[in-house]
Amino acid sequence: MSAMLEQARQFFEACETGQGWEVCKAYCHPNASFSAQAAALADIDSLQGYTEWTKNILTPIPDGHYELRCFAEDKERHYVIAYAIFHGTQTGQGGPGEPTGNTIAADYVYAMQFEGNLIRHMTKIWNDAVSLQQLGWA
Repeated sequence: MSAMLEQARQFFEACETGQGWEVCKAYCHPNASFSAQAAALADIDSLQGYTEWTKNILTPIPDGHYELRCFAEDKERHYVIAYAIFHGTQTGQGGPGEPTGNTIAADYVYAMQFEGNLIRHMTKIWNDAVSLQQLGWA
């Protein structure tokens, strides 16, 4: 496994298990940027902010976990792509209201751009509207 692919794998696992920036920063440039065309993430423009958002989403969805479907490297363009499905049930406090008990199964993709062996930028591709509807939050 290449160094870039290994860094991406370790970052993905740390991010998706809610370890936050304190752990994820080891795999990223200090000022790594973030983007997504999802209203739920509209105010987040740094990877630090995103990793903390991911950590915090596990409060209302304490059993949240990912099912990794594909992990691929494009060495020429310095990208690693991860496709996964986020699963969980909103049983904890922290959503827009009381726990709904609703489940979520949300497809998403991380497009991680590397500079050297560290992530410089990440784009998340995710339909947040469908996810919010599944949880009963919209």
